Amino acid sequence: MRISMLLFDGFTQLDLTGPYEVLARMPETEIALVAKSLEPVRSDTGLRVVPTHTFADAPEHDVLFVPGGPGVNEAMLDDDVLAFVRRPARHVTSVCTGSLVLGAAGLLQSYGATTHWNSVEFLPQLRALPVDARVVVDRDRITGAGVSSGIDFALKLVAELRGEEAAKAIQLAIEYDPHPPFDAGSPKTAPPEIVEAVRRAAAPMIERRRKAVERAAARLPHSK
Repeated sequence: MRISMLLFDGFTQLDLTGPYEVLARMPETEIALVAKSLEPVRSDTGLRVVPTHTFADAPEHDVLFVPGGPGVNEAMLDDDVLAFVRRPARHVTSVCTGSLVLGAAGLLQSYGATTHWNSVEFLPQLRALPVDARVVVDRDRITGAGVSSGIDFALKLVAELRGEEAAKAIQLAIEYDPHPPFDAGSPKTAPPEIVEAVRRAAAPMIERRRKAVERAAARLPHSK
């Protein structure tokens, strides 16, 4: 099983490393970390990840995976990124706002999809069908919601690829048995003042994203 995981400046590291931890435990699996160059790629919080391949030498893959993060704003408009994302794959996948990159590449038209709660509003502009779920499977498209859903997403992908028993074994091996200390992981359950504070802090980046989505949507081919 060959998996390509996209890297771009400003990605969110847990979007990548959560799924990586799960998927790398599948037997007979090769994972390529693919970026424009082999220079370390900086996450939105400063963690640097070294790619294993460039777009030019990346191997063919069975699974494409795209993380999210503030850098999505630029990635959606990067022709080199979009060309790589459009390469053939048996499964096209993302976590968090990585789905916006898939949408900008024209890969979510008429597909159900999810993303981070603070960017769900942008999915329809990219012709995706928003679904209120932590992980959404629609044919060969699998998308996860915000950051921490990456492990849930990856376990679901393992179940699709290798069966539920394999996914359960990995879940146990990494002791994935979450019990959050607070019931504030969703805008549905977090106190309104917390939701508002998080929205306010993200507002400048979201406004930049709004403009990037408008440009990306305008570049999509007209529907027949």
